[in-house]
Amino acid sequence: MFKNIYFLFLIFLSSWGFSQSISGNLSLLTNQTVKLEGFNGLKTYPIASTTIDEKGNFKLKYSQADYGVGYLLSVDEKPLFVILSGEDIEIVGEALSYTETIKITKGQENQWFEQYAQQHPRREQALSAWIYLEKIYTKDSLFAKQEKPNKAIQKEKQRIKNEDAYFLNALPKDSYVSWFLPTRKLVSSVSTVAQYRSEDIPATIAAFRVLDYTDARLYKSGLFRDAIEAHFWLLENSGKSLDSVFIEMQYSIDVMLENLVFDEAKLNEVADYLFELLERHSLHQASEYLALKILNEVSCTINSDLAKQLETYRAMKKGNIAPDIVLKGDVIAPLYNPNNFPKKLSAIPAKYTVVVFAASWCPKCKEEMPEIAKHHPKWKENGVEVILVSLDDNKEAYRNFVKDLPFISICDFKKWDSPIVNDYYVFGTPTMFLLDNQRKILLRPNSVNQMDAWVDWFLVQGNPMPK
Repeated sequence: MFKNIYFLFLIFLSSWGFSQSISGNLSLLTNQTVKLEGFNGLKTYPIASTTIDEKGNFKLKYSQADYGVGYLLSVDEKPLFVILSGEDIEIVGEALSYTETIKITKGQENQWFEQYAQQHPRREQALSAWIYLEKIYTKDSLFAKQEKPNKAIQKEKQRIKNEDAYFLNALPKDSYVSWFLPTRKLVSSVSTVAQYRSEDIPATIAAFRVLDYTDARLYKSGLFRDAIEAHFWLLENSGKSLDSVFIEMQYSIDVMLENLVFDEAKLNEVADYLFELLERHSLHQASEYLALKILNEVSCTINSDLAKQLETYRAMKKGNIAPDIVLKGDVIAPLYNPNNFPKKLSAIPAKYTVVVFAASWCPKCKEEMPEIAKHHPKWKENGVEVILVSLDDNKEAYRNFVKDLPFISICDFKKWDSPIVNDYYVFGTPTMFLLDNQRKILLRPNSVNQMDAWVDWFLVQGNPMPK
């Protein structure tokens, strides 16, 4: 009886935890290594590797844990993407980099993938061409009265769209490829939609908002990162005013977090990447909204590194009062009289102060500190002083780093454990804060150029500051 149960259990495991193969012949890659890798969210991982034999034959195994999308890599490092849906796959060609020679001879889902990958770009090219002609026939007075060609253009546009939709709708609903191909189409469409099909922007954004970032199909698709970037790139380039863009981004963040708050691992992964993306694009209002939204969400736990980054926006957001800084430790102030040197940040005799966190071991800091030094005379003339808080832990390195800087530099050699660094919730270098003489945070400049533009606009040109 137990033997029978064990035998049935093995049958169950073999059907559920499948072990399928990718095999074939790559005639120009004899005796070369071919690898199969998969996706886990923002990361990739190795699945299998083998050496192609002297006749060009190879075979690799994958399992149910790899369900999703994978890619093959050989010596040329050009990936060939495959659907890992539980079917045996057979590939014949010369080399992975010679895509025109590659043919999927076995594996239905991969054959559908291959067919769509070949046909969809041609449809898109034709559709773009018809849209271009449509604009000529509707906006150019020389052609605008030609109703018959215009109707023909409309008919052909619709036929192309219907043909593409028919292919996707005909795929079996329980297949991975029936989910993957429309999602891949969505992600890859954003540049074309933004530039040539602005009427499709609302529908495209709505489609992104339907994506569930806890869905294992998305997590294993290789589209996880691209979907986040494409979604927010389209919002940023939708042609709306910046205020409207931030409203749309806030709504998109709300929708994304609805499911993510119940999956802490994916929440941390998405939030960390999205926060960095928004900061990189200087979309600080959106990154602040994301930070406060997550920090105020009591149903989830975020890792300590991410929490420190996000806390910056709660504790150090615009309008808050920054902590005072006692100017002690290794202090260098070349333009100040030692007898009248200010003992605290709040005692610096300036209308505005830029507090910069930087270090000699930071490559970006080495670029930006000389830039600040170059702008310092103009800034100081307009009431802006600079104080550098160094995160160095080596005295010689610190002294060499700041020796040519004309503004105040201080260092306590405690690096990330410095009380000042922790008080300001600094998690990266360089980081800048612009404060008024009451230490109210006016701006978190993301670059020297942005800070210099602020000086020019508000101080040099005298434009009114926002309240």
